[in-house]
Amino acid sequence: EVQLVESGGGLVQAGGSLRLSCAASGFTFDDYAIGWFRQAPGKEREGVSCITSDGSTYYADSVKGRGTISRDNAKNTVYLQMNSLKPEDTAVYYCAADPICGSSLGYGMDYWGKGTLVTVSS
Repeated sequence: EVQLVESGGGLVQAGGSLRLSCAASGFTFDDYAIGWFRQAPGKEREGVSCITSDGSTYYADSVKGRGTISRDNAKNTVYLQMNSLKPEDTAVYYCAADPICGSSLGYGMDYWGKGTLVTVSS
């Protein structure tokens, strides 16, 4: 019923760009904040960015100046534009939904997608 489906990952060279998409269905998208999280091999999950139901945005220090989160409520979709990619950005990227932007680790988020892999080569 409830689905969050990430897309847009792939293999890119350092310095390149990509846009991740999170398509949502089965819940009242307009009432939810959507966050992006990532997990690299051998590391804990970390928050990347979050956008509230009214459009306020938040970014981790690691992506400030390089990332832009946005939402299109008419399409039930959230985007994460990433520029100037670095090898350390390599991770599985997940989107998740909750009434508010909260924990940087995603604790308590109501719904999760299955992730999309981003690999940045040097």
